[in-house]
Amino acid sequence: MATRILPAVGDPDAVRSLTSLLGQLPDAEPVPPVTDSTQLVDTLARLAAESVDELPEVVVVHERIGPVPALELIREVALRFPAVGVILVTSDPGPGLFQAAMDYGARGLVALPLGYEELASRVQAVAQWSVGVRRHLGSAVDVFTGTGGTVVTVSGAKGGVGATLTAIQLALAAQASGRSTALLDMDLQTGDVASYLDVQFRRSVADLAAITDLSPRVLADAVFRHDSGLALLLAPGDGERGEEVTDRAARQIVGALRSRYDVVVIDCGAQLGGAGAAAVETADTALLVTTPDVVAVRGAKRAVRMWDRLQIRKAEETTVVVNRHTRGTEIQPPLIRRITGTAIAATTVPANFKELQGAVDAGRVHELDAKSTVKQALWALAGELGLAGVPESGRKGHGRLRGDRGATGFRRRKEGAG
Repeated sequence: MATRILPAVGDPDAVRSLTSLLGQLPDAEPVPPVTDSTQLVDTLARLAAESVDELPEVVVVHERIGPVPALELIREVALRFPAVGVILVTSDPGPGLFQAAMDYGARGLVALPLGYEELASRVQAVAQWSVGVRRHLGSAVDVFTGTGGTVVTVSGAKGGVGATLTAIQLALAAQASGRSTALLDMDLQTGDVASYLDVQFRRSVADLAAITDLSPRVLADAVFRHDSGLALLLAPGDGERGEEVTDRAARQIVGALRSRYDVVVIDCGAQLGGAGAAAVETADTALLVTTPDVVAVRGAKRAVRMWDRLQIRKAEETTVVVNRHTRGTEIQPPLIRRITGTAIAATTVPANFKELQGAVDAGRVHELDAKSTVKQALWALAGELGLAGVPESGRKGHGRLRGDRGATGFRRRKEGAG
């Protein structure tokens, strides 16, 4: 039986070298190479949609593949296509990288410059593993299909600025627009999504933290299906369990949700630990919610600078959302933009807590009156971010939706993100 091998290599010279050697391997059937991470995942998803049997037995990933870094790409392939064996080709085959590659889901490591004997040995071993997995699991192999959804994180400049309400309403707007939507509570010690939505739950994100093979079935068992249609993955009821969710576990969980849903909204709270930092780093859009007062804006500036120092996210890659905005306040969005160095959402959320108090106290914010100016503004924000339809009204922050959808990768941190 021929072994199908898919090379994922961005450099043209490396492509020629690798494909030439692969073509010499016995019983090998190299398939046309892909040149970036997006093309690789899309190709595997297309083949998996036809049949798991159509997937190649071996994927060879070059260390300089992009735009998603090699380790992150390996993790995604291992998560979504568990019967595909991945080999990393690297110029640094030391024990540290070897352990990291295994942790991320690789089945083997090959050193550069490439040698025939080492490559043949690794490909043969990984191919045998892949065939064995498929034979053992048969038709029960779970794969995450689809090209991957949009991930939006919502963080607070400080506690009490409205990050959780913002995250919930963005998710509800996306769901109402016909997009499958997951809401992940990554405020691990003090998360309140369950309280805001009147949810009693048994399983939380902490229950997924120790699972290395996060299949669609395992993920589905941990997700709570809300009456609104949202898929909820909630913070643990016992705050100390939040420490179980490491940055690596967070990456895996966010990746699994991205592969399963069109939109993933993550409430990161105001205290950023390692798991929240990983979520912000991998998000397509990172929102930072502030109110137009000195203390909150200072908190926003402090958070933006910390993210930059820790290489989590640059200021220009962050969008600040101004909540409880009034025209009479001295601190207006243009000033906040100058202070923080970030982008500012065009949609501002008005200061009208009286509209919210009944729904918040009852834990039914999903039933907030459609006439609420706060809800209209947050749903308009969803439209501005591309999570839902555009506002019917041309006024910023006051339109209603018509009702209808690159992740950054692994970076070394200079210090912890606690």
